[in-house]
Amino acid sequence: MLKNHSSSPKMDNQTQENGKDSKTEYSRPETGMSVYIGKSSKNLISRFGKPERIDASAYGYEWWIYNRNADTYFQAGVENGRVKTIYIVGDKLNIQPFRIGQNVEDIYSSIMMDTDMTVQSGQGTYRFELSEEDLNIRPLVQLGDVYAQLALDKFSGKLICIRYMDKHTLMLQHPYEMVYRGELIKPGPISADKWAEIESGSAKQIFDITNIIRERFHLKKLGWSEDVAEVAYLHSKDMAVGHYFSHESPKYGNLEERLKAGKIMYKAAGENIAAHYMDGPAAVEGWLNSEGHRKAMLQKDFTSLGVGVYKKYYTQDFIEKP
Repeated sequence: MLKNHSSSPKMDNQTQENGKDSKTEYSRPETGMSVYIGKSSKNLISRFGKPERIDASAYGYEWWIYNRNADTYFQAGVENGRVKTIYIVGDKLNIQPFRIGQNVEDIYSSIMMDTDMTVQSGQGTYRFELSEEDLNIRPLVQLGDVYAQLALDKFSGKLICIRYMDKHTLMLQHPYEMVYRGELIKPGPISADKWAEIESGSAKQIFDITNIIRERFHLKKLGWSEDVAEVAYLHSKDMAVGHYFSHESPKYGNLEERLKAGKIMYKAAGENIAAHYMDGPAAVEGWLNSEGHRKAMLQKDFTSLGVGVYKKYYTQDFIEKP
């Protein structure tokens, strides 16, 4: 029996002031970051040293965060001593057969993008169906036994980051519409304490990646504001618990009212919200490809950022200090 499974991420922003049946096969690159997928984490340590920090994830692996420099930023998902996935933003890292900053036209002229992809395992058969929007901003490419999800910036027409993953991680996260026969692979149960660790890590990742993107557009980095982050966290939690998705809280009001309650002084403020993205980096990609959210992320006058994550609800609150 075939079954369909989908997850629909969503976001909102507020500012104050052609399918083919035949598949093209590509082999895994012999050099670059994709070679670490499936390898021992000792290989990462040998090449890059120990991570600057380790964050929890909702998918069994731990995120090893290498954020020493913006141009070499990446995070590797490690489970049981093996690398399951790697998310790369730094533009000085080798991501063969692609490169960060590469023009979309060059990518599409060298790689045939498929509208669907079938993955088989002992648990069943899984077919991922990519929409036209998926093909335009987050296509999926199989490179031998590794899967590469490209994050394309539709405004600049460039590759902004890439996510490599093994087959199990792709089936577990199923970031596209999926039709499957067999067992639906799901993450294991997550305790309240573990969620708190995941949320804290996701907020830091969103902050790091936002600043890397700002630097790429020649904008000043934002400072972290713990007070603003608390306002953002409370809004994410309020949306999740209250089962709504809006900048306007039924209990606590709009951004201006919430910042006032948090005793935050500011000249201007902006807010991005998102829900149901699989993790923080995916939420940032979504914001960057939406005009209003992008405007907030790339607002030159903002000076500080606070990020609050509650489960899979994400809030970025930006302020310009007085």
